[in-house]
Amino acid sequence: MKKILLFLFLGTVGFTAYSCDNDDDTPVQAVDYDTISQAFDVVPNFTRVNDNLYRFSDDFQQALVQSDMVLIYMQIGTDGDAPIWKLLPYTYYVGNANNDAVDYLYEFSKYGATININSTSTFSLTANASYYQNKKFRVVIIPANTTGTGGAKTAKNAVDYNDYNSVIKYYNIDESKIRVKN
Repeated sequence: MKKILLFLFLGTVGFTAYSCDNDDDTPVQAVDYDTISQAFDVVPNFTRVNDNLYRFSDDFQQALVQSDMVLIYMQIGTDGDAPIWKLLPYTYYVGNANNDAVDYLYEFSKYGATININSTSTFSLTANASYYQNKKFRVVIIPANTTGTGGAKTAKNAVDYNDYNSVIKYYNIDESKIRVKN
């Protein structure tokens, strides 16, 4: 009887020691082979809605998955040869006596995106075409849930969506393959 209790005790200790893991707090990062991030540029011809609102709408080539997210960046300048991208929504203050502002906004659905340029009531966009003509935007489509677990990523793994370069690096988007969409 003592031998059976000894073997039972050793078996329980062995099973417990084998099944325990002290790294339970570390999430396992799975490799995702079917989630594809993509980006393309648009230089839109905005449609005038009124003197203070211009709009551009574009359909996607294929419908997005429900969990996909769309980010739109506007090129606000260059640093040497590198473009400087600003995440929308973005407010540009004109710097006049009225403290007027121009807002660059966007919205999206699973079928397309709309970019709106809106100004304060005292500032006419129609009279100031440089705020809506020859603007370059970069549309970045990314998966909203990249963990594969149905939850949000941990804070230490999160990406700063305001930083375009971080987004491109995080989602492995090859900038040499980004094309202007007609």
